[in-house]
Amino acid sequence: MRHNVYGYRLGRTKGARNALRRNLIKQFLTHERIQTTRAKAAAIRGEAERLITLARNSASGTDAQKLNSRRQVSARLGDDRMTKRLFEEIAPRFATRSGGYTRVLKLGPRLGDSAEMVMLELVEE
Repeated sequence: MRHNVYGYRLGRTKGARNALRRNLIKQFLTHERIQTTRAKAAAIRGEAERLITLARNSASGTDAQKLNSRRQVSARLGDDRMTKRLFEEIAPRFATRSGGYTRVLKLGPRLGDSAEMVMLELVEE
């Protein structure tokens, strides 16, 4: 039973899992659309949406709250360029949307190992 078990292990050690998660989220925010396996998409979808919500909500906060939000996102992504892009380009597009910033489209099995492939993309308004 998986009671109180959080997250996806993805067959990796903790460090490799964190690096994979960070790289996938960076690529997702850079290209706004990535093709990956269903398990990896499920592992990063929630966190990507949380980061977008954090950036979106900080726009109406005080200067201290804005700085704190940027620091939280930067700590998760480890990249100041992605933080800047998230706060200045991506979050303002979703200012009126209350959630559901991503979409998962099934693509079918991968030829090599029949892994279920999906397209994870940002929803356009």
